[in-house]
This record gives sequence, C-alpha cells and structure tokens, in this order.
Amino acid sequence: MYVNFILMRFTIIILFSIYLTACETEPSLKIATSSNMQFAMEELVETFEKESKIKVELIISSSGKLTSQIEFGAPFDVFVAANIKYPQYLYEKGLTKQPPEIYAYGQLVLWTLKDFEPSMKSLTSQYINKIAIANPKTAPYGQASIDVLNKNLIYKEVEGKLIYGESVSQCNQFITTQSAEIGFTSMSTVLSKKMNKTGQWIKINTNDYTPIAQSVVVLKKSEQQNKALLFYTFLMSETAQNILLKYGYLTKADI
Repeated sequence: MYVNFILMRFTIIILFSIYLTACETEPSLKIATSSNMQFAMEELVETFEKESKIKVELIISSSGKLTSQIEFGAPFDVFVAANIKYPQYLYEKGLTKQPPEIYAYGQLVLWTLKDFEPSMKSLTSQYINKIAIANPKTAPYGQASIDVLNKNLIYKEVEGKLIYGESVSQCNQFITTQSAEIGFTSMSTVLSKKMNKTGQWIKINTNDYTPIAQSVVVLKKSEQQNKALLFYTFLMSETAQNILLKYGYLTKADI
C-alpha cells in the first residue's frame, strides 16, 4: 500500500510538472501596435492579462511598417492601428477576419523640453532649428502634423526645419534627447506616467487635422482566433475605453 501511495504521489507530481510546462510554453497573443498607443497599451494589456489570464506580447512600430510586415506574413494575431486606412487595406487584401472597427480617436500635441511656451508661432522663430514629426508616409500622426502646418499656413516656412522619425516613438526620442527643440506627438505620450510633467505641451485644435480614427482588426492567419477576439472585445469595453480616455484619446461618443 505504501508503494502504491508513493507511485500515485510520483504520478501526480509528473502530471503537475507537465501542466506547468504546457502553461509556460503556451504561445503569447501577439498584438501589433502603433507607436502612439505604446503607453496606453501597456496599461490595457496589464488589465487584460489579469482579467483573462492570457499572456500578451506587444510589437510596437509605425502603422505603415506593421502593415507591410503583416502583408509579408508576420505572425501577429491582432493589429491595433493609428488609423483606419491601413487596417482597411489589409481587409481588402483578405488578411483580416472583419472590417476595421474604430476603438478611439487620437489627439495631437506640440511638445518641447526647452524653457519656452510652445505655440504654432514659435515654430517659425529663428530660435527653432529642428521640429520633430513622425514620418507622414507611414505614421498617421505624422500626416496629421503636416495637416496642421498647412492649416496654419506655415508649412513652406518651416519645411526645412522638419526632421522625421520612423514613428511617434522615434519622434518622442528626438524631443526628449533635444535633438529637436520641439515636435508633434500624441497626447497619450505626454499624459503617460513616464512623460507626465516632462517639458511643456499644448493641445492642437482638432479642427486643424483630419480626425485620427484609430482602428483594430483580428488577422485571418492568427492561430489564436478565440484569444484574439477576446482582446478585440476587451478593447471596446467600458474598462478599456476608460483607460484610453485617461491617456487623452477620444471615444466615439466624444466625436
């Protein structure tokens, strides 16, 4: 009887070890995320992981670059983009499970770590030599920045001062390292715990640029469709929407 007890205990230990190994090797949900969402997404993912017990891996880059990677077969499960254009393109290519759904609207700010009050007028000053913006060809926030400069009739005047980051993240790097005296970025950046109270910023009038309708899609090639749909649903939930509001995003009800 004692031998049987030892064997049973040994079997339980082996089965428990196999279970733990399976849990450890279970693949993470891969979420491709636009750079402007980096700080908000970290909190969103933390909340989602606690609620769902699903592990998440974030891949952060510009929306345009992520779109190219998805086209060429990158093994992502969900694409959280900074606009609707790129997800719509992927949907029309037959690479997503459904049409893109808007989860929030982004807001643009002008930010500096220098000791002066940022303004549109300051961009034309002789004391400003470099203005950081995200690449308008791949980053929706970069295109919004160009819209703002054109709307304020100063694009030609400051064109030579512009330095382009691949994404909002690189644009932020130019500003925080003061490689540029000033730059355009997402409101979520300046409201994040990491950047809050760093430098000075002003909100750009939303009428000066096309609304940055940010959307999400589940990718057709995902091998974790159920988990991906759970995150998709979570992003539309009241909990997630409140987190997005905290980071300066607008919801559909605000537009």
